[in-house]
Amino acid sequence: MAAQDSFNVEMEELLARHRKERRDLQSRITQKKKNATKKTRKGVNDECEQLERELGERQKAEIDALEGKNDEGLEPSLDALAIDEPIEKVNGEIETTSSEAAQGHTAPTLAADQTRPKKPNRQKARLARRAAEQEAQAAAAALEAEKLPDLRKQEMASMKKQMESLGLSETLIRPDGHCLFSACAHSLSPELVSKSGPHKEPYRNVRFAATEFMATHPDDFAPFLEEPLDDYVKTMRNTAEWGGQLELQAIARAYDVDINVLQADGRVEKISSGSAAKEDSQEVWLAYYRHSFGLGEHYNALKKIAKS
Repeated sequence: MAAQDSFNVEMEELLARHRKERRDLQSRITQKKKNATKKTRKGVNDECEQLERELGERQKAEIDALEGKNDEGLEPSLDALAIDEPIEKVNGEIETTSSEAAQGHTAPTLAADQTRPKKPNRQKARLARRAAEQEAQAAAAALEAEKLPDLRKQEMASMKKQMESLGLSETLIRPDGHCLFSACAHSLSPELVSKSGPHKEPYRNVRFAATEFMATHPDDFAPFLEEPLDDYVKTMRNTAEWGGQLELQAIARAYDVDINVLQADGRVEKISSGSAAKEDSQEVWLAYYRHSFGLGEHYNALKKIAKS
């Protein structure tokens, strides 16, 4: 009985430590994903999955090890009984010792399940514990989520305030991976966009113009890439790969426009066309979001409100 009590205490302490480890890991994962950027998101997700997998495997091994120890320490062994040691009442009958059998007293034959205590179903117990742990983990995650600030709501409210102060109106752009190019196409002259590429879709012509500029100015872009420029240009031109800082720079110079990117904290990132004739440069305004759209980073089109 003392061994069983000790096992129960050890198991409860182990499960309590496991719950704390999962809560701590969930907090780390939440912070990692919150700080991830477009370039690091895949690596962060892979790292988080590996951390969860390693923790789960280690905790399972610890539980299995403790249960194995309990199996060895608690299960009775009939082989350990002395041959002359009397066995007490079974089903109301007194069992005889070997010496009594030698004197002609025959002991009744007993089935193995009558002498061996019924073994508990440890598989069901493990499944029940794991189900309870999963429910507790889900409840802890939900509670953690409730404590987190509503980043989308905060970002939308702040962006609206910034646009009002700068006299800007917003046009929503589809969050489909082409948003940067679509937002720029919306703000540029339709005639200029149509002449800048061979496609009917304006966003595809902006992609084409940006990648053509990058390909013809390799020294300005290749040093910032982790892959060959030709491969990068091919991917950006023909897929829905997200655009970023390099593409904004290429668009500004390809179309000879200055691009202003408004962020929720009020900062305006300016990407210059490099044109000497600043008074002739057209301005393009974009709104940059980190938390408000399903795919993550997103650009909408902005324009100055005409003063009446």
